[in-house]
Amino acid sequence: MTTLKTDVTLTGVGIHSGNPVNVVVRPSDKKGIFWRRVDLPNSELIAATYDNVGDTKMRNTTIGNKDGAHVQTVEHLMAALFIAGVDSAIVEIDGVETPILDGSAAQFIDAFLGAGVGAGKMKRIVVKKEVVVHAKDALKDLPRALRMKIWLMNKLTGRKSDGFVSLAPNDKNELEIKATLVYPEKIIGKQSFTYVYDGTKKSVADFIDNVARARTFGKYSEWEYLKKRGMGRGANESNVIALNDAGDGTLNQTLWPDEFVRHKIVDAVGDMFTSGGFVVAKMESYKGSHALNNLVLKKLFSDPNNYDIIDAK
Repeated sequence: MTTLKTDVTLTGVGIHSGNPVNVVVRPSDKKGIFWRRVDLPNSELIAATYDNVGDTKMRNTTIGNKDGAHVQTVEHLMAALFIAGVDSAIVEIDGVETPILDGSAAQFIDAFLGAGVGAGKMKRIVVKKEVVVHAKDALKDLPRALRMKIWLMNKLTGRKSDGFVSLAPNDKNELEIKATLVYPEKIIGKQSFTYVYDGTKKSVADFIDNVARARTFGKYSEWEYLKKRGMGRGANESNVIALNDAGDGTLNQTLWPDEFVRHKIVDAVGDMFTSGGFVVAKMESYKGSHALNNLVLKKLFSDPNNYDIIDAK
């Protein structure tokens, strides 16, 4: 078990509401990552675990009861905690959305490492048998009206709901994530990126240098559509890569030509940390999503024969 040496305070806006939000991440001797909505009276701790994920339909990961105390867009902060080596913390937040900051995990990581992290090791979830989930598995749980909307959008954009996420055994004692995007937009096209985390300083530095700063992205026309409907109001050219309507360029500068797929690695690391530890596996994400990341963890933990847990000493 490892926690921060001191409190970390972060301030920003929610990407959907555009409202200011403050976060204080506190050291904890309680094993696990827990959130608390300090803007709500008598708010209890919200466990940041795969079985407490309440919604993924807003292109983010939400924990808690969506009709009660919940927190949206936890994945970037969760990824940063994992990379910093923090598996025990209380995250106090005075709003419904984690601040988007620059749209990546980099500022979160800088803050956590700057505060200092105590000595300790995470528990490991060692995948023993391969588990796979497909886009159709995520779609069947959605309301019919939403399934029809996705079908129509796919038809209009040329996209297909044929993605999958898999977790397979990895005898190298590491989490290897291979992410692949396939988009009809020319600026993205087909992109693949692989990141390996093994708990060493080298793998942490690799994430910081080559993954952490990758930002979320979307079409400018979709951005305007969301804003008119009370969403995406905190998005701007500093925290979102905005694709032009033709799909052959961006309205702001990218850090890498494949920044889009690198951001999928950020999301995958954050979502995998809702397992409660270090998932030792070969993970493949083909046109993956937060919904598929959550489903593959649910499938993994549905059968004790799929995994072993090695508690930290």
